Amino acid sequence: MRFFIWLMILLASAIGLAVLARFNPGNVVLFYPPYRVDFSLNFFIVVLLASFSFVLGILAAVRATLALPRQVEQYRAMRQLRESGRALNEALQSYLEGRFGRAEKLAERAATSPDNAGLAALIGARAAQRMQQLSRRDEWLLKADDDTNLRTARLMTAVELYAEDVKETDRALDALRELNTSGIRHTQALRLALKVHQNARNWPEVLRLVRLLDKHKSLHPTLSRRLRDVAYEALLTKASEDPESLKLLWSKVPSEDRVSTIVAVQAANAFIKIGQQIEASSILEAALTKTWDSRLLRAYRQVAAPAGSSTLLKQIEHCEHWLKERPNDTEISLALGVLCLKQKLWGKAQRHLEQSLSGSDLSTRQEAHLRLAQLHEELNQPEAAADHYRQCAMTLLPLTAKS
Repeated sequence: MRFFIWLMILLASAIGLAVLARFNPGNVVLFYPPYRVDFSLNFFIVVLLASFSFVLGILAAVRATLALPRQVEQYRAMRQLRESGRALNEALQSYLEGRFGRAEKLAERAATSPDNAGLAALIGARAAQRMQQLSRRDEWLLKADDDTNLRTARLMTAVELYAEDVKETDRALDALRELNTSGIRHTQALRLALKVHQNARNWPEVLRLVRLLDKHKSLHPTLSRRLRDVAYEALLTKASEDPESLKLLWSKVPSEDRVSTIVAVQAANAFIKIGQQIEASSILEAALTKTWDSRLLRAYRQVAAPAGSSTLLKQIEHCEHWLKERPNDTEISLALGVLCLKQKLWGKAQRHLEQSLSGSDLSTRQEAHLRLAQLHEELNQPEAAADHYRQCAMTLLPLTAKS
């Protein structure tokens, strides 16, 4: 329908122009002495339009000719970009398939285009890392540095790759500091920072990062507990060399971490080292009220207060209370026997130490025989003491074989 409308308009225009040309009596005279040329106005208009169209055609041809090299260059760039994009996709697919050698080769092809060079370099760096080609990995990371838009991605990749090797902890820390200056604080960055500081044994920073990740619920509770235990264990071991440092550190430990078995045992050992048996005892007692663990009881045997003190009597009372709740626990019997032995309650000590011999744990039985031997020596019973020393040595043989 539109075609017929445009045809009618064209025909009407042609008819109108023909009528106007018929009734147009004008002339155009070109005079150059001694020559004179007369044209009708209609003919002159037709020639003028034809000349104008011809000039426009020539100008368009010249412009197209001049633009041809640029068009060829654009075409080549587009073709290169398509080939680079295809190589980039194949490189990523090969990397995810575990074909790291092919992924790196495809990354080299993808890097021929400036638009894909940065991402291709990151894929190449990861592929080289998986093949343990560390020098090539560093070259790829250096190439990725040319793309400022990928600065965060490059730093995240560098931190992750450097963190895989403890020997490169310093480089990981440098990349992490550069990443922190950018204000990057998302969860994955915190996880990487945690791994780097763990490799660097920077335990205060490990604790800070664990708390941050716990706040965002980004760590499994078991892993969080394990990391905090390892950090406090290292910090308490170091602080045990200085009483003031140990007290200051312990005052900053949250209550939920104080009752952890590993933390409580390590703290008790640290306070024993500086001669603070009473503090060590209270730490273990608080932990035992929260979690019943044989490791806490073993440590509790080592924190006996001086004989005749009220603290030692309270420790004995605690053990008697625990034994009423768990009458078949040989670890409690052994701990109670050891405390009674120090208080010189010979009969009660012998009864509980002999009760602890019924357990299946070889180390418990070994220590029970040793304590009974010491008890009989105190009572001037050399034959009984020698018998327990012999049984202690016999108990030691299976332990030596296992080790």
